[in-house]
Amino acid sequence: MFAWLCRKILSLFGWEIVGKPPEVKKYVAIVAPHTSNWDFFIFVLMKFGLRMKVNFIGKHTIFVGPVGWFLKKLGGIPVNRSASHNIVNEIVNAFKQREEMVFALAPEGTRSYRDHWKSGFYHIALSAEVPVQFCYLDAPTKKLGFGPLIKLTGDEEKDLASIRDFYHDKRGIRQELFSDIKFKENKKIK
Repeated sequence: MFAWLCRKILSLFGWEIVGKPPEVKKYVAIVAPHTSNWDFFIFVLMKFGLRMKVNFIGKHTIFVGPVGWFLKKLGGIPVNRSASHNIVNEIVNAFKQREEMVFALAPEGTRSYRDHWKSGFYHIALSAEVPVQFCYLDAPTKKLGFGPLIKLTGDEEKDLASIRDFYHDKRGIRQELFSDIKFKENKKIK
């Protein structure tokens, strides 16, 4: 009943779910574009509407009181971004310890424009040896759902080209805030 209600709410607001989650037990789901606070709620309705069990990370400051309890029930894991710790290794270890796990994240890392995506999803998928599922919303067409499920090659440029090819025509709620699909260049010390 609750799944039906979530799909109905999406439908009442004009959103259509396209495709279905892959039938694999473990994968990293990248969610883009992430340009508005509404994205989260739209994807949560899809998650419940499709009865998906998904884990995600969020800024620790939003995991307070009843909202924090609710986010944890949704599969949220609070993360202190100012603290120095290795979240990638923690998520990889979680993949290795579980028989089933879907880990979703927005590689943009923020709803503000930035000139790159965070590379954590990439390192998690490669290290955990799990595929990456492209999830999207397209505000002009009011469609959200699933693109391809890919196995990363380890060749960043080739893999990012595949990601860009898929997301090039997807428009967020605030498209001007959609970040460039590339990783931050590491400054090498000479």
